This record gives sequence, C-alpha cells and structure tokens, in this order.
Amino acid sequence: MKLGFFTREALRSLGRNAAPSFAALATILLTMLVVGVFIPIVQATTGAANDVRKRVLVDVYLRRDASQRDIQRVRAMLVDTPNVKRVEYISKQQAYEKQKQKDPEAFALLGSNPLPDTFRITPENPDAVLSIKSELAPAAAGGARTPIDRSIDEVRDRREDTTKILQVTRFVKLMAGTLAALLIAASVFLIANTIRLSLYARRREVEVMKLVGATDWFIRWPFVIEGVIVGALGTLLAILLLAVGKIAIIDPLANDFALIAAPETIGFGLLVAIMMGAGIAISAIGSGLSLRRFLKV
Repeated sequence: MKLGFFTREALRSLGRNAAPSFAALATILLTMLVVGVFIPIVQATTGAANDVRKRVLVDVYLRRDASQRDIQRVRAMLVDTPNVKRVEYISKQQAYEKQKQKDPEAFALLGSNPLPDTFRITPENPDAVLSIKSELAPAAAGGARTPIDRSIDEVRDRREDTTKILQVTRFVKLMAGTLAALLIAASVFLIANTIRLSLYARRREVEVMKLVGATDWFIRWPFVIEGVIVGALGTLLAILLLAVGKIAIIDPLANDFALIAAPETIGFGLLVAIMMGAGIAISAIGSGLSLRRFLKV
C-alpha cells in the first residue's frame, strides 16, 4: 500500500477526532516550547560553571634568593608535572606593580618589594588541583608539606576558593542533568498518554480492522503518520513562538545588557532542527507504542 493512502487516512482521522488531536498538539507545543527554552538555559549555566572552573589555580612561590637558573629549573619541572595545562611566570616586580595599582598608598609605605617570584599553574582538569599540590609539595608524616625543589618556598592551591568553586559547579551540572532527564521523561509520558487517549476513542475501529484481517503495520502506519503530523505542527508552532520571543525580547535586550549577550549557546537554526526532530520522533514513537494494546484482539 502506498504512502499516499496512509497519509490520507491519517488526515481523515485527524478531522474526525479533532478534540483528542488538538490535545496532543497542545501537549507537544508546550513540551517543545519548554525544551526550546531549557536547552539554551542549560548551556548558558554550564558555560558559566566551566568559566568559573577555569579560575581554579595553583600558586608556586619561590624563595627570595632564587636565581634565574633556579627559576628556569623550576619552570621546566612544573611543565613536566602531570595534569598541568599551563604555567605562567609572574616576577616579583610584575606582582608589585599590579598590587601597587590596587592600593598605591599602602605599597608606598613599604619602601621595598616584599612579594616573591611566582608561578601560576592552570590545571588540565580543575579536579586535579589537589593532586598537583601533592605532587609539588608532598605531605610528611606530621602533616607538614615540603616542596620538592629547594627554590620553592610554598605551594598554595587556594583551598577554600577551590573547594567552593568545585562544589558549586558540580551542583550546577548535577541539577542541569537531573532537570534534563526529568524533562525528557515527562515529555515522553505526556505525549504518549495524550496519544493513548486519542487512540482509545478509536479502539472499536482498530478492533474491526483487526478482525477483518488487517496486519498490525497496516493498522499502525496511519496512526504513526498522524503522530508525525501532529508532532510537526506542534513543534512548528513552538518554534514560531520562540522566534517571536527571540526577535521581540532577547535580541533587543542583548544589545543593551552584556550579561544576556555573553553566554555562548546553541545556534537558533540547530535548536530548530533538534526540536523538530525530537517532536516528530517522540510523537511517532508514542503513537506506535500506544497502539500495541489495541492490536491485541
């Protein structure tokens, strides 16, 4: 049987069962609207969390009597340390000038530069901060840490800030993942349940077709195509609403507020493709799965 026949049957079924079909379309519309808003928000939140994680650093302070040869040796050692992504050298003079700009009056009273030469380490993974510190300054039996090079005075990992940053970013990512899973589960349940109600209203028609010898797929295809049509229409309406909101609200605000323009999120074209594919797939699968119980005659 040709696709045109199944499509005509699906359209005829939509006309005969306008109320259940409208309920399914409204459910898909609302679900895809939430998905379209949720994806950029999760991306922006995750991006902000990753930006914060990039600020997790390890500071290696050198002794005041360290020579240029000592500095080069320590630099080479730090570069070869596992989990180290980047090593930045900050001379005592650079540190002094930077701090002096922040508080010129206080540093004018010092007379001399009390700051040491410093190496600032950016880890490959923020979670590796503590292991880098342990590698550079292993803990002794009494708990005190001794640097592995005589020219290193102290290794600091900004423990308090690091712990807070890692805890907060883990929580943000966990919440985003949990909300995404709940949203997907709720979407599948709502759409499948709405389509199931639509199919229940036509259960007698399915039973008659089954009794006269129609195959399961002959019965199923019009409902699957109907689900595809409803899913596409509902998703298209959601995309139109999102486009209106983007043009009328988000774009004007992005020109005036850097906080809105800053996050790098998914492109609108890709978001439209994902929404359309998800809406059609969920509706078609929901139609096919919901029909199984009515095929058992």
